[in-house]
Amino acid sequence: MGEQPLITDNAFDMRAALPQGGALLGIDLGTKTIGIASCDAGWRFASPGKTLPRGKFSRDREALGALIAERHIAGLVIGLPRNMDGSEGPRAQSARAYARNLAEAFALPVLLWDERWSTVSAEAAMISQDMSRARRATRIDSHAAAVILQGAIDALAGGGI
Repeated sequence: MGEQPLITDNAFDMRAALPQGGALLGIDLGTKTIGIASCDAGWRFASPGKTLPRGKFSRDREALGALIAERHIAGLVIGLPRNMDGSEGPRAQSARAYARNLAEAFALPVLLWDERWSTVSAEAAMISQDMSRARRATRIDSHAAAVILQGAIDALAGGGI
């Protein structure tokens, strides 16, 4: 068998796996939806994208595969839902399993990024933009994905943590 794609929670390792940079896809996994964000190949700005309904992995893989091909994605950043004390529970283990499945499906490196406070930060930003509660509800997951991705690319562009 071939070499397994990198799955790491260390920005330095992810940067080494992508020496030429490349567009990244940020993913905020929810139980019912998947928030998507993307960034430019130079790792400067993360932008919120779509919110996909979460279903069976085969359907998720198909939808994500289309985005990966369309945007020429070089790597994935997946939010890792740690507890406030930094420990990992069932949701973090589920995110790690999902990351393994995506890494294998697309042969792309994956950075697991601590997502504590990402939804809170995203909601605060949307409130500051005077976005209505109804509009925030439909966009929170993709905005949280952008917060996760921006944190990761800030670390990647700075050479790691």
